[in-house]
Amino acid sequence: MTLLNATSLSHAYEYPLFEDISLTLKAGESIAIVGVSGSGKSTLLHILSSLLRPNFGKVELFGNDIYTLNDSALVQLRRDDLGLIYQSHYLFKGFSAYENLEVAAILARQSIDEHLLQRLGIDSVIRQKVTELSGGQQQRVSIARVLSKKPRLIFADEPTGNLDHTTALEVMDIFEDYLSQNGAGMVLVTHDESLAARCNHIYRMQNGSLQRG
Repeated sequence: MTLLNATSLSHAYEYPLFEDISLTLKAGESIAIVGVSGSGKSTLLHILSSLLRPNFGKVELFGNDIYTLNDSALVQLRRDDLGLIYQSHYLFKGFSAYENLEVAAILARQSIDEHLLQRLGIDSVIRQKVTELSGGQQQRVSIARVLSKKPRLIFADEPTGNLDHTTALEVMDIFEDYLSQNGAGMVLVTHDESLAARCNHIYRMQNGSLQRG
């Protein structure tokens, strides 16, 4: 099953950023997008995840052209089917870590996976306020929050940037297990070649184009 199909995407700000980008993602697969800072990786991720409309091109998620959806349908799509992970955690600072997970799980009508908390190493701090946690712990809470939604598509922008290399590899294990068990897909933006190598497909953003391998 095809989860994502992007065709002929082009985008520019004051200058051309990229043009004529196409890619496809199937269920159970992952894509890594690598490239230098400023090459357009994050902008492309925002476009693929419905947060930004390109100057030209088409994005289909689960067979639906997202630019034909009304605002209500887009909200439902993002709430129920998409999971976005950023290097900045975007957690509710006044809440505990558990309350952050609970809000996301309730909105998506899902339950919190206690085993996932153990694998991420945050089960012992889950009742603490977000402000009491380290940057790495907050990042793992944000990952748990997204996976608790049970999204069909994960969009991750440097999701392990605040983690040490060993923990980053453990998080990739969790992502891989999640994709396999749930038939989900993931688009990963990263500077880490070892993480990119764990994905099914690697694309490189360079000179305004996206190349395989």
